[in-house]
Amino acid sequence: MNNSNIIYERPDVSRLKELLKIFAEAFEDQESYQSSVPSDAYLNSLLEREDFIPLVAMVDGKVVGGLAAYVLKKFEQERSEIYIYDLAVDENYRRQGIATGLINKLGEMAREIGAYVIYVQADHGDDPAIKLYESLGTREDVLHFDIEP
Repeated sequence: MNNSNIIYERPDVSRLKELLKIFAEAFEDQESYQSSVPSDAYLNSLLEREDFIPLVAMVDGKVVGGLAAYVLKKFEQERSEIYIYDLAVDENYRRQGIATGLINKLGEMAREIGAYVIYVQADHGDDPAIKLYESLGTREDVLHFDIEP
């Protein structure tokens, strides 16, 4: 596939729902991504927020990948950072530069809003993701903890 056929853009609600399906398949987690899909009103409210950045990769009008990122305004300095919470590409479109294209597009957006860094985490054993992120940035070995509210 020619990379010039790929369009990277902010999605509307229907494309966000398509992206949720891709996340469910890619992460093998139907429960989280498809059992209780948010309402259109909820998704529209997210799309209106400045601190939520969704991006989709489109080929021939079809969502083939995307990411959900969040802008975090920092306390220690007047600056922001961006956290990529989810990123996935449909398995039929992997290894074609789409994930890199999504991150590069997010980088453009980050520069526009003055964010100083984009960060993402990868799970141990997710070698393709680790390889991708190492090719784009600096690796930090950290521990991640989920704390119940």
